[in-house]
Amino acid sequence: MTKPLLNVANQLTLLRMGLAPLLVVLILSGERVWALVVFVVAGVTDLLDGLIARLGRQQTTLGAMLDPVADKILLSSAFVALTWSNGLPVSIPAWLTVTTLSRDAIILASVAIINLTVERRVFYPSLLGKLCTGSQLVTVAVVLLVNATRWEFPYLRYVFVLTLALTVASALHYVYLASVRRGGARTR
Repeated sequence: MTKPLLNVANQLTLLRMGLAPLLVVLILSGERVWALVVFVVAGVTDLLDGLIARLGRQQTTLGAMLDPVADKILLSSAFVALTWSNGLPVSIPAWLTVTTLSRDAIILASVAIINLTVERRVFYPSLLGKLCTGSQLVTVAVVLLVNATRWEFPYLRYVFVLTLALTVASALHYVYLASVRRGGARTR
């Protein structure tokens, strides 16, 4: 018997994707507390889908592809909304958002070019990539929290700089992995 494509884990991943537009609307309309709630719910779905997939033996190729896409949709949407929304007491700096979006575009283009011109490769998340995603999640969470609660967080600029450093380092690392035959890439 084949595994169903839309198992519970994959449905949670799709829910996370669907929460991204809601998050943007809430940020743009000034509903800061609700935006924070939606982001927390999205984070919980991220934890649950992985847990359910592993423990419930619901891991699928579709889920492995959808999960990072859902993360990118959620994070990219949040970064853009938290950078260019009017009326926010605290915003994500444009330089960080542009760098983050550029990193994703560079990685996507590199992988597409390698797969289309050289050979089919699967690129697994690296430790730097996971740290980068984690720092981006923390950045969005802290900015949402500061905006929702008016909490003073004097270390926010350090969060931004750390996220920038991890974003640039992981972009360079993925480009390096794409350029070598072995390492983080594996052929099918």
